[in-house]
Amino acid sequence: MIKSFVNAFKVKEVRLKLLYTFAMLIVIRIGCQLPIPGINKEYFDTWYESLKSQSGNAFSLVDMFTGGSFTNASIFALNITPYITSSIVMQLLTIAIPKLEELQKERDGQKVIASITRYVTVGLALMEAIALAVNFKAQNLLNTNISTGLCVVSIVLALTAGSAFLMWIGEQINEKGIGNGISIVLVINIISRIPSDMIQLYEQFITPAIKESSIGKAVLYGVIIIAIILLTVVLVVLLNGGVRKIPVQYAKKVQGNRMIGGNNSHIPMRVNTAGVMPIIFASSIMQFPVVICSMLGKGQGEGVGSKILKAMQTTNWFNKDEPVYTWGLAVYVLLCVFFAYFYTSITINPIMISDNMKKGGGFIPGIRPGKPTTEYLTNVLNYIIFMGAIGLIIVAVIPILFSGLFGASVSFGGTSLIIIVSVVLETVKQVESMMLERNYKGFLNS
Repeated sequence: MIKSFVNAFKVKEVRLKLLYTFAMLIVIRIGCQLPIPGINKEYFDTWYESLKSQSGNAFSLVDMFTGGSFTNASIFALNITPYITSSIVMQLLTIAIPKLEELQKERDGQKVIASITRYVTVGLALMEAIALAVNFKAQNLLNTNISTGLCVVSIVLALTAGSAFLMWIGEQINEKGIGNGISIVLVINIISRIPSDMIQLYEQFITPAIKESSIGKAVLYGVIIIAIILLTVVLVVLLNGGVRKIPVQYAKKVQGNRMIGGNNSHIPMRVNTAGVMPIIFASSIMQFPVVICSMLGKGQGEGVGSKILKAMQTTNWFNKDEPVYTWGLAVYVLLCVFFAYFYTSITINPIMISDNMKKGGGFIPGIRPGKPTTEYLTNVLNYIIFMGAIGLIIVAVIPILFSGLFGASVSFGGTSLIIIVSVVLETVKQVESMMLERNYKGFLNS
């Protein structure tokens, strides 16, 4: 991986793309530090700390996606979450609305869908900005030196413009940089939180052991933390690299005086077909009610509603003092499995794959073309989805188990590592393909 980037820097075209991407990432991190106009930062910090204490680590997903922008009350507080939401909505609508499905199959139609996604992103960002501004006003977080109306308007405009600007940066990285722009933005947000999380783990476990003059215990804690992180990364790499290859054979055809075809190929089906989306969906559903109730000041007490909200917080799972709330993990696992099947069903169509094979004269050895092929692909896909979902759950639960048993509260976890590893591997492949393409062109020109 490192060798690929070193070789890439030797090529001017690739080097400029890498430097452009790096420059955009610097702009993003600078923007994450610029405060929202009209907010009293001191009041906001006090309010946010009280929210985090009430909701456990329900805001960890927000911190992860925004790279601490929301915690800093910066103009990028909404970050790219409106774009992610609008992309998912458009993807679902593409399946539900035949007209959008037809557009998706055409090159010009994809540009139309991309434009609609941008407008939906701005609309969602505007609605979220208005909701936050109203909530800030209700919590008396506005700057008292400025009129209330001006504060609210400036907050809404700043948050909406910040989200739209990040979407534009993502698209610019797609055109002039390396990798998928939105994914790169998301990854830099996640990585920016890791140093503070590691410092928190050090201060929580290793520092007390050192103060007790127990060097052996401090070393043991450090080894356990590193081992858990490495184990999770290895599992993520194996999960992303797992592929089921379904053999396909193409019949020979007579074209003129020549016999063509007859070659063998395969259909690659990734074990982790749905990627990280099932975990994101499941985590969002579990934590969204907790976040909303915390912002509204609800959910405190000993009632049934409060107990349900506690069960939705991952910090209460595997808690030795209150093990009853671990039942929330069962709901989380079921949601992960459900969304793994759901998301895969809208992205992979066995009927379409079977029809395309039949039109191209291809068939799976031992399986008749048509309906039998569709049924075979569906059965294989269902098995792969289940195995991929189990793998995702294991990766996601390892940090949660560590957090519940030892009280380690960090913003990054299995979800973060899956996103980081997936995007890094995808970016490396793109760099290698660009280098390979350049070598081919150089060979042909010579």
